[in-house]
Amino acid sequence: MKRYSISALALLTVAVVAAGCGRPTGSTGTGAGQSASIQVKGSDTMVNLTQAWAEAYMQTHPEASIAVTGGGSGTGIAALLNGTTDIAISSRDIQDKEIAQGKAKGIEPVESVVALDGIAVIVNPTNKIAKLNVDQLSAIFTGKTINWSELGGMGKKIVALSRDRSSGTHVFFLEHVLRKGNAKGPEEYGTSVLLLPSSQAIVDEVAQSPDAIGYIGLGYLSNKVKDVAVAADKSTVYVKPSVDTVRSKAYPISRSLLMYTNGAPQGAMKDFIDYVLSPGGQKIVEEQGFVPIK
Repeated sequence: MKRYSISALALLTVAVVAAGCGRPTGSTGTGAGQSASIQVKGSDTMVNLTQAWAEAYMQTHPEASIAVTGGGSGTGIAALLNGTTDIAISSRDIQDKEIAQGKAKGIEPVESVVALDGIAVIVNPTNKIAKLNVDQLSAIFTGKTINWSELGGMGKKIVALSRDRSSGTHVFFLEHVLRKGNAKGPEEYGTSVLLLPSSQAIVDEVAQSPDAIGYIGLGYLSNKVKDVAVAADKSTVYVKPSVDTVRSKAYPISRSLLMYTNGAPQGAMKDFIDYVLSPGGQKIVEEQGFVPIK
């Protein structure tokens, strides 16, 4: 399974543009000689995956121009609501307040599930901790558990790392781990939790810090860090994150990866999303370390 990394440059625009194609207003067709310009923005978890989709799509659609930009799921959804992107990529569900904001502006976000992902919990390879349950993870990231000795490890202070607040992964982990599935629960990240701008930044920090723990999308796993087995609670089985355990829903911290458009996708956007959901597009999902929906 192909692994990849993403640097801080992923927060900048990754533009994949076919030669000679501009972005004329309202150009959404895909007919011969007609340019099709699509702006895609959002989830850093999905940015390399979406770039790979765009590159493959444009090989057979030379009239297409697809620009892919990261910045976080919240940034992508905000851009959709502001009319500055055609497709928002997101690793979390759109929130009720965001739907209301869109409605007030005449924007109707429509969701397409394009892939599946598991959120892997990682520690330094020297850390002897091999499994944690959701209760323990909640206690770590809310700041209630502050020393590895409380979990059977060495007597060192835990360095907890999280994605920043614009990240869909940050929101998903908050709602499904810290709040244990109660999205409106009172739990919040502890004040000592360090917020980092990308999954790769978390990988790099955990790799060099023996006392660190963080969470990343499945596609970012590498041999520089150790993923721990996770259980929903202390009475259930501990499961390692993998394509198979995410697909079977055995791994307890799994999610859908999403695309949002203003209304049902049409023209070039529909054609591109249809490609993403096709066998060829879903093969790219697997090659990038995520989980196909079919």
